Amino acid sequence: ARTGGAAALAAFRLELGRPVQPMLASPGATLEEAVAEFDGQVSVEHKMDGARIQVHRDGDSVWVFTRTLRDITASVPELVELVRKLDCTSVVLDGETLALEDSGRPRPFQETMSRFGATVAQELLLHPYFFDCLHLNGDDLLDVPLRDRRRALGEVAGGLAIPALIAPDPEAAAEYFDGALAAGHEGIMIKSLDAPYAAGRRGRAWQKIKPTHTLDLVVLGAEWGYGRRTGYLSNLHLGARDPEGGPPIMVGKTFKGLTDALLQWQTSEFPRHERDRDAGTMYLHPELVVEIALDGVQTSPRYPGGVALRFARVVRYRPDKEPHQADTIDTIRALLPGAK
Repeated sequence: ARTGGAAALAAFRLELGRPVQPMLASPGATLEEAVAEFDGQVSVEHKMDGARIQVHRDGDSVWVFTRTLRDITASVPELVELVRKLDCTSVVLDGETLALEDSGRPRPFQETMSRFGATVAQELLLHPYFFDCLHLNGDDLLDVPLRDRRRALGEVAGGLAIPALIAPDPEAAAEYFDGALAAGHEGIMIKSLDAPYAAGRRGRAWQKIKPTHTLDLVVLGAEWGYGRRTGYLSNLHLGARDPEGGPPIMVGKTFKGLTDALLQWQTSEFPRHERDRDAGTMYLHPELVVEIALDGVQTSPRYPGGVALRFARVVRYRPDKEPHQADTIDTIRALLPGAK
Protein backbone atom coordinates (compact mmCIF):
# COMPACT_ATOMS: atom_id res chain seq x y z
CA ALA A 1 0.00 0.00 0.00
CA ARG A 2 2.84 2.41 0.84
CA THR A 3 5.01 1.64 -2.16
CA GLY A 4 2.62 0.52 -4.89
CA GLY A 5 -0.75 1.96 -3.96
CA ALA A 6 -4.02 0.48 -5.17
CA ALA A 7 -2.41 -1.33 -8.09
CA ALA A 8 -0.12 -3.29 -5.77
CA LEU A 9 -2.99 -4.16 -3.46
CA ALA A 10 -5.05 -5.32 -6.42
CA ALA A 11 -2.38 -7.95 -7.12
CA PHE A 12 -3.48 -9.86 -4.03
CA ARG A 13 -6.01 -12.47 -5.02
CA LEU A 14 -7.92 -15.38 -3.62
CA GLU A 15 -5.52 -18.30 -3.22
CA LEU A 16 -6.79 -21.78 -4.05
CA GLY A 17 -6.45 -24.06 -1.05
CA ARG A 18 -6.43 -21.17 1.40
CA PRO A 19 -9.94 -20.51 2.80
CA VAL A 20 -11.51 -17.08 3.14
CA GLN A 21 -13.72 -16.00 6.01
CA PRO A 22 -17.36 -16.77 5.16
CA MET A 23 -19.89 -14.03 4.53
CA LEU A 24 -22.50 -14.05 7.29
CA ALA A 25 -26.20 -13.23 7.49
CA SER A 26 -28.14 -10.99 9.84
CA PRO A 27 -31.52 -11.93 11.32
CA GLY A 28 -34.34 -10.41 9.31
CA ALA A 29 -37.50 -9.06 10.89
CA THR A 30 -40.06 -10.35 8.39
CA LEU A 31 -40.05 -11.79 4.90
CA GLU A 32 -41.95 -8.80 3.53
CA GLU A 33 -39.53 -6.26 5.02
CA ALA A 34 -36.46 -8.11 3.81
CA VAL A 35 -37.72 -8.36 0.23
CA ALA A 36 -38.86 -4.72 0.21
CA GLU A 37 -35.48 -3.52 1.52
CA PHE A 38 -33.91 -4.55 -1.80
CA ASP A 39 -36.86 -3.56 -4.01
CA GLY A 40 -37.51 -7.22 -4.74
CA GLN A 41 -34.08 -7.76 -6.30
CA VAL A 42 -33.27 -10.74 -4.15
CA SER A 43 -32.38 -14.40 -4.25
CA VAL A 44 -34.66 -16.45 -1.97
CA GLU A 45 -33.09 -19.71 -0.83
CA HIS A 46 -33.77 -22.44 1.72
CA LYS A 47 -32.09 -21.86 5.10
CA MET A 48 -30.77 -25.33 5.82
CA ASP A 49 -29.84 -26.72 9.21
CA GLY A 50 -26.52 -28.03 7.97
CA ALA A 51 -22.83 -27.39 8.43
CA ARG A 52 -21.20 -24.56 6.49
CA ILE A 53 -18.50 -25.70 4.08
CA GLN A 54 -16.18 -23.98 1.64
CA VAL A 55 -14.64 -26.17 -1.06
CA HIS A 56 -11.63 -25.35 -3.21
CA ARG A 57 -10.47 -27.20 -6.29
CA ASP A 58 -7.31 -26.69 -8.31
CA GLY A 59 -7.03 -29.36 -10.99
CA ASP A 60 -7.36 -32.67 -9.15
CA SER A 61 -6.55 -31.15 -5.75
CA VAL A 62 -9.58 -30.55 -3.53
CA TRP A 63 -9.88 -28.99 -0.07
CA VAL A 64 -12.94 -28.79 2.18
CA PHE A 65 -13.06 -26.27 5.03
CA THR A 66 -15.54 -25.57 7.84
CA ARG A 67 -17.05 -22.24 8.93
CA THR A 68 -14.03 -21.80 11.22
CA LEU A 69 -11.66 -22.55 8.31
CA ARG A 70 -10.69 -25.97 9.66
CA ASP A 71 -9.54 -28.43 6.99
CA ILE A 72 -11.82 -31.49 7.06
CA THR A 73 -10.93 -32.85 3.62
CA ALA A 74 -9.89 -36.26 4.94
CA SER A 75 -13.21 -36.69 6.78
CA VAL A 76 -15.52 -36.11 3.79
CA PRO A 77 -14.32 -38.21 0.83
CA GLU A 78 -17.77 -38.21 -0.80
CA LEU A 79 -17.69 -34.40 -1.03
CA VAL A 80 -14.19 -34.48 -2.48
CA GLU A 81 -15.30 -36.97 -5.13
CA LEU A 82 -18.30 -34.85 -6.12
CA VAL A 83 -16.20 -31.69 -6.49
CA ARG A 84 -13.59 -33.52 -8.59
CA LYS A 85 -16.36 -34.43 -11.06
CA LEU A 86 -17.42 -30.81 -11.66
CA ASP A 87 -16.78 -29.50 -15.19
CA CYS A 88 -14.08 -26.95 -14.38
CA THR A 89 -10.35 -26.58 -13.82
CA SER A 90 -10.58 -24.49 -10.65
CA VAL A 91 -13.42 -23.40 -8.39
CA VAL A 92 -14.25 -22.11 -4.90
CA LEU A 93 -17.78 -22.83 -3.69
CA ASP A 94 -19.59 -21.78 -0.51
CA GLY A 95 -22.44 -23.86 0.83
CA GLU A 96 -23.88 -26.24 3.40
CA THR A 97 -23.64 -29.96 3.80
CA LEU A 98 -26.31 -32.16 5.35
CA ALA A 99 -26.92 -35.76 6.19
CA LEU A 100 -30.26 -36.79 4.71
CA GLU A 101 -32.85 -39.40 5.57
CA ASP A 102 -33.96 -41.85 2.88
CA SER A 103 -36.95 -39.59 2.27
CA GLY A 104 -34.65 -36.67 1.48
CA ARG A 105 -35.47 -34.75 4.68
CA PRO A 106 -32.48 -33.41 6.61
CA ARG A 107 -31.23 -35.38 9.57
CA PRO A 108 -30.60 -33.54 12.88
CA PHE A 109 -27.72 -31.06 12.82
CA GLN A 110 -25.59 -33.03 15.29
CA GLU A 111 -25.68 -36.09 13.02
CA THR A 112 -24.17 -34.01 10.23
CA MET A 113 -21.53 -32.61 12.59
CA SER A 114 -20.61 -36.12 13.75
CA ARG A 115 -18.94 -36.64 10.38
CA PHE A 116 -16.51 -33.76 10.88
CA GLY A 117 -13.32 -35.09 12.36
CA ALA A 118 -14.19 -38.75 11.69
CA THR A 119 -11.15 -40.84 10.84
CA VAL A 120 -12.85 -44.04 9.65
CA ALA A 121 -15.36 -44.81 6.92
CA GLN A 122 -18.88 -43.66 7.75
CA GLU A 123 -22.23 -45.03 6.61
CA LEU A 124 -23.85 -41.59 7.00
CA LEU A 125 -23.24 -39.82 3.69
CA LEU A 126 -23.23 -36.05 3.32
CA HIS A 127 -24.93 -34.12 0.53
CA PRO A 128 -23.66 -30.65 -0.44
CA TYR A 129 -25.88 -27.68 -1.29
CA PHE A 130 -23.80 -24.87 -2.75
CA PHE A 131 -25.18 -21.34 -2.71
CA ASP A 132 -22.25 -19.18 -3.86
CA CYS A 133 -19.32 -19.28 -6.26
CA LEU A 134 -16.26 -17.22 -5.29
CA HIS A 135 -13.91 -18.33 -8.06
CA LEU A 136 -14.27 -20.15 -11.36
CA ASN A 137 -11.60 -21.19 -13.89
CA GLY A 138 -9.07 -18.53 -12.90
CA ASP A 139 -11.51 -15.68 -12.26
CA ASP A 140 -12.12 -14.35 -8.73
CA LEU A 141 -15.79 -13.46 -8.26
CA LEU A 142 -15.94 -12.03 -4.73
CA ASP A 143 -16.45 -8.46 -5.95
CA VAL A 144 -19.08 -9.15 -8.60
CA PRO A 145 -22.82 -8.99 -7.77
CA LEU A 146 -24.59 -12.07 -6.47
CA ARG A 147 -26.68 -12.29 -9.66
CA ASP A 148 -23.45 -12.97 -11.59
CA ARG A 149 -22.09 -15.36 -8.95
CA ARG A 150 -25.38 -17.31 -9.05
CA ARG A 151 -25.01 -17.59 -12.83
CA ALA A 152 -21.50 -19.02 -12.42
CA LEU A 153 -22.76 -21.32 -9.68
CA GLY A 154 -25.43 -22.77 -11.94
CA GLU A 155 -22.90 -23.35 -14.71
CA VAL A 156 -20.42 -25.28 -12.59
CA ALA A 157 -22.46 -26.90 -9.82
CA GLY A 158 -25.63 -27.86 -11.67
CA GLY A 159 -27.80 -30.04 -9.44
CA LEU A 160 -25.54 -29.41 -6.44
CA ALA A 161 -26.57 -25.73 -6.41
CA ILE A 162 -29.21 -24.87 -3.85
CA PRO A 163 -32.48 -23.95 -5.60
CA ALA A 164 -33.37 -20.27 -5.52
CA LEU A 165 -36.17 -17.93 -6.53
CA ILE A 166 -34.74 -14.92 -8.31
CA ALA A 167 -36.58 -11.63 -7.83
CA PRO A 168 -39.91 -13.30 -6.92
CA ASP A 169 -43.13 -11.46 -6.15
CA PRO A 170 -44.13 -11.39 -2.45
CA GLU A 171 -46.71 -14.17 -2.85
CA ALA A 172 -44.18 -16.54 -4.45
CA ALA A 173 -41.63 -15.76 -1.73
CA ALA A 174 -44.20 -16.51 0.98
CA GLU A 175 -45.06 -19.84 -0.63
CA TYR A 176 -41.37 -20.68 -0.84
CA PHE A 177 -41.01 -19.95 2.88
CA ASP A 178 -43.86 -22.32 3.71
CA GLY A 179 -42.35 -24.95 1.45
CA ALA A 180 -38.95 -24.68 3.14
CA LEU A 181 -40.50 -25.29 6.55
CA ALA A 182 -42.57 -28.20 5.24
CA ALA A 183 -39.39 -29.79 3.85
CA GLY A 184 -37.79 -29.71 7.29
CA HIS A 185 -35.53 -26.69 6.83
CA GLU A 186 -35.00 -23.79 9.26
CA GLY A 187 -36.48 -21.07 7.08
CA ILE A 188 -35.21 -19.04 4.14
CA MET A 189 -32.40 -16.68 3.20
CA ILE A 190 -33.01 -13.34 1.50
CA LYS A 191 -29.92 -12.13 -0.40
CA SER A 192 -29.42 -8.93 -2.34
CA LEU A 193 -28.70 -9.72 -5.99
CA ASP A 194 -26.56 -6.58 -6.26
CA ALA A 195 -24.24 -7.27 -3.31
CA PRO A 196 -20.65 -8.51 -3.56
CA TYR A 197 -19.32 -11.29 -1.32
CA ALA A 198 -18.33 -9.55 1.92
CA ALA A 199 -15.93 -12.12 3.36
CA GLY A 200 -15.93 -12.24 7.15
CA ARG A 201 -18.68 -9.64 7.51
CA ARG A 202 -22.24 -9.85 8.82
CA GLY A 203 -24.33 -7.27 7.01
CA ARG A 204 -27.84 -6.62 5.76
CA ALA A 205 -27.13 -7.96 2.26
CA TRP A 206 -27.91 -11.47 3.55
CA GLN A 207 -30.84 -11.90 5.92
CA LYS A 208 -32.16 -15.09 7.48
CA ILE A 209 -35.89 -15.42 8.04
CA LYS A 210 -36.93 -18.11 10.50
CA PRO A 211 -40.09 -18.69 12.51
CA THR A 212 -39.74 -17.87 16.18
CA HIS A 213 -41.37 -20.15 18.69
CA THR A 214 -42.19 -19.16 22.26
CA LEU A 215 -42.69 -21.49 25.20
CA ASP A 216 -43.72 -20.98 28.82
CA LEU A 217 -41.22 -22.95 30.91
CA VAL A 218 -40.51 -23.47 34.60
CA VAL A 219 -37.33 -22.07 36.16
CA LEU A 220 -35.51 -24.94 37.89
CA GLY A 221 -32.40 -23.04 38.94
CA ALA A 222 -29.86 -20.39 38.04
CA GLU A 223 -26.08 -20.25 37.92
CA TRP A 224 -24.06 -17.42 39.40
CA GLY A 225 -22.77 -15.12 36.69
CA TYR A 226 -19.21 -14.05 35.96
CA GLY A 227 -17.58 -11.04 34.34
CA ARG A 228 -20.00 -8.13 34.40
CA ARG A 229 -22.64 -10.49 35.85
CA THR A 230 -20.56 -11.45 38.88
CA GLY A 231 -22.76 -11.43 41.97
CA TYR A 232 -25.97 -11.97 40.00
CA LEU A 233 -27.95 -15.14 39.40
CA SER A 234 -27.81 -15.46 35.63
CA ASN A 235 -27.85 -18.66 33.54
CA LEU A 236 -31.35 -20.16 33.91
CA HIS A 237 -32.13 -23.88 34.07
CA LEU A 238 -35.38 -24.43 32.17
CA GLY A 239 -37.92 -27.23 32.54
CA ALA A 240 -41.00 -28.39 30.69
CA ARG A 241 -44.06 -29.76 32.45
CA ASP A 242 -44.42 -33.52 32.71
CA PRO A 243 -47.95 -34.32 31.45
CA GLU A 244 -47.93 -37.39 33.70
CA GLY A 245 -47.66 -35.19 36.78
CA GLY A 246 -44.01 -35.79 37.59
CA PRO A 247 -41.42 -33.08 38.28
CA PRO A 248 -40.54 -30.68 35.43
CA ILE A 249 -38.15 -32.09 32.84
CA MET A 250 -35.06 -30.01 32.09
CA VAL A 251 -34.72 -29.00 28.43
CA GLY A 252 -32.02 -26.35 28.40
CA LYS A 253 -30.26 -23.34 29.83
CA THR A 254 -30.02 -19.70 28.80
CA PHE A 255 -28.67 -16.36 29.95
CA LYS A 256 -29.63 -14.54 26.74
CA GLY A 257 -32.24 -11.82 26.87
CA LEU A 258 -31.63 -11.00 30.53
CA THR A 259 -31.55 -7.24 31.10
CA ASP A 260 -29.79 -5.65 34.07
CA ALA A 261 -33.21 -5.15 35.68
CA LEU A 262 -34.08 -8.84 35.31
CA LEU A 263 -30.71 -9.89 36.71
CA GLN A 264 -31.30 -7.75 39.77
CA TRP A 265 -34.84 -9.08 40.17
CA GLN A 266 -33.75 -12.71 39.82
CA THR A 267 -30.99 -12.32 42.38
CA SER A 268 -33.37 -10.90 44.97
CA GLU A 269 -36.37 -13.12 44.14
CA PHE A 270 -34.84 -16.56 43.59
CA PRO A 271 -33.72 -17.11 47.23
CA ARG A 272 -37.42 -17.05 48.18
CA HIS A 273 -37.85 -20.19 46.06
CA GLU A 274 -34.55 -21.88 46.90
CA ARG A 275 -34.58 -25.67 47.21
CA ASP A 276 -30.83 -26.33 47.35
CA ARG A 277 -27.53 -24.91 46.15
CA ASP A 278 -23.94 -25.79 45.39
CA ALA A 279 -20.89 -23.67 44.64
CA GLY A 280 -22.15 -22.47 41.28
CA THR A 281 -25.91 -22.95 41.18
CA MET A 282 -29.04 -22.18 43.17
CA TYR A 283 -31.75 -24.80 42.61
CA LEU A 284 -35.37 -23.68 42.89
CA HIS A 285 -38.72 -25.16 43.68
CA PRO A 286 -40.70 -25.22 40.39
CA GLU A 287 -42.80 -22.13 41.09
CA LEU A 288 -41.75 -19.48 38.53
CA VAL A 289 -42.79 -19.45 34.86
CA VAL A 290 -40.76 -17.65 32.20
CA GLU A 291 -41.54 -17.06 28.52
CA ILE A 292 -38.71 -18.23 26.27
CA ALA A 293 -38.22 -17.52 22.56
CA LEU A 294 -36.30 -20.11 20.57
CA ASP A 295 -35.39 -20.91 17.00
CA GLY A 296 -36.20 -24.59 17.27
CA VAL A 297 -35.59 -27.85 19.09
CA GLN A 298 -33.08 -30.62 18.55
CA THR A 299 -32.60 -34.10 19.95
CA SER A 300 -30.04 -34.22 22.74
CA PRO A 301 -28.85 -36.88 25.21
CA ARG A 302 -27.71 -34.08 27.52
CA TYR A 303 -31.12 -33.59 29.12
CA PRO A 304 -33.50 -36.23 30.50
CA GLY A 305 -36.27 -35.39 28.03
CA GLY A 306 -34.00 -36.20 25.07
CA VAL A 307 -34.49 -32.74 23.56
CA ALA A 308 -32.79 -29.36 23.86
CA LEU A 309 -33.78 -25.80 22.96
CA ARG A 310 -31.92 -23.98 20.19
CA PHE A 311 -30.91 -20.34 20.69
CA ALA A 312 -33.21 -19.86 23.66
CA ARG A 313 -33.61 -16.35 25.09
CA VAL A 314 -35.74 -14.81 27.81
CA VAL A 315 -38.74 -12.75 26.70
CA ARG A 316 -40.39 -12.05 30.06
CA TYR A 317 -41.53 -13.65 33.27
CA ARG A 318 -45.15 -14.79 33.50
CA PRO A 319 -46.52 -14.02 36.96
CA ASP A 320 -49.96 -14.56 35.42
CA LYS A 321 -49.20 -18.27 34.95
CA GLU A 322 -48.84 -21.12 37.41
CA PRO A 323 -46.36 -23.98 36.82
CA HIS A 324 -49.22 -26.33 35.91
CA GLN A 325 -49.92 -24.01 32.95
CA ALA A 326 -46.39 -24.30 31.54
CA ASP A 327 -45.80 -26.07 28.22
CA THR A 328 -45.31 -29.81 28.36
CA ILE A 329 -42.40 -31.91 27.18
CA ASP A 330 -44.75 -33.27 24.49
CA THR A 331 -45.26 -29.76 23.13
CA ILE A 332 -41.51 -29.31 22.87
CA ARG A 333 -40.95 -32.69 21.21
CA ALA A 334 -43.57 -31.74 18.63
CA LEU A 335 -41.21 -28.94 17.48
CA LEU A 336 -38.51 -31.44 16.47
CA PRO A 337 -37.82 -31.45 12.72
CA GLY A 338 -40.01 -34.06 11.10
CA ALA A 339 -42.27 -34.46 14.15
CA LYS A 340 -45.95 -34.98 13.43
